[in-house]
Parts: sequence; C-alpha cells; structure tokens
Amino acid sequence: MLFAAASLTLASAACAPAADDGASADPESAPPAAGSAVRTGNYADGEYSAQGSYIPPSNQTEEVDVTLTLEGNVVTSLDVQTSGNNPTSKQYQREFTSGIQEQVVGKNLDELDVDKVAGSSLTSSGFNKALDAIRTEAAS
Repeated sequence: MLFAAASLTLASAACAPAADDGASADPESAPPAAGSAVRTGNYADGEYSAQGSYIPPSNQTEEVDVTLTLEGNVVTSLDVQTSGNNPTSKQYQREFTSGIQEQVVGKNLDELDVDKVAGSSLTSSGFNKALDAIRTEAAS
C-alpha cells in the first residue's frame, strides 16, 4: 500500500507544471528529441552508392538508388535514381528527384535527414535509408 501511494505521488509530481523562472530554454543546448540520433561521423572522402527501399500504399516495394560524393564530410554531388512501379509512385518520385539536390548538395552528411521533398514523404524514407548505409560505409 505504501508503494502505491509513493507511486501516485511521483506520478502527480511528474504531471505538475514546472516552475517558470523567467528564463527561456536554449534550443541549441536542449537534448535531442526522443528517437532522433545525433550523428558525429568523420567520413572518408569519395563516391558512395546505396539503395533504400520503402513500401507505398500500393504495397509494391519501391527502390531509391543514391550515389553521392563526399569531401570533408560535405556532399558535393548527388545522383538519385528511382524505379516506380505504378503511376502515382512515379509521379512522387519525379517530384522528389527534382527537388532533392538543393536540400542535400553542400550540406554535411550528418545534418541530412530528409523529411519531405515536393510532397513526397515515402520516397524520402527510402532516401534516408540509403543515406544511413552510405554513412556506415564511409565511416569504415
């Protein structure tokens, strides 16, 4: 019984709002959000290729082939090839490939986590999987 009361008190304290001391939190010093990984790799310069896949609503696996060049951990060139299996996938993949260059080239590899490009979020998922494989290869 004593354990249950202590647990209830602890749970109530966790739900209570924190005291406001007037200072705002510094977003740069805040810990990363749950589920996000802080990457701090040192990657070998060179050209790397990898494939990422995802499953759209059509339930047919789609592939994203990524080739990029790294210099000093920065992406200096990028080539993305897709192979859509249905017209809707092909449309989103075309939109993705037309907008991905500006989000990737000139950026540090560790800073890349593409969320959505030109309305295509599923293609981004496959792209991010390919980036993860490239990070692993370039770090070895």
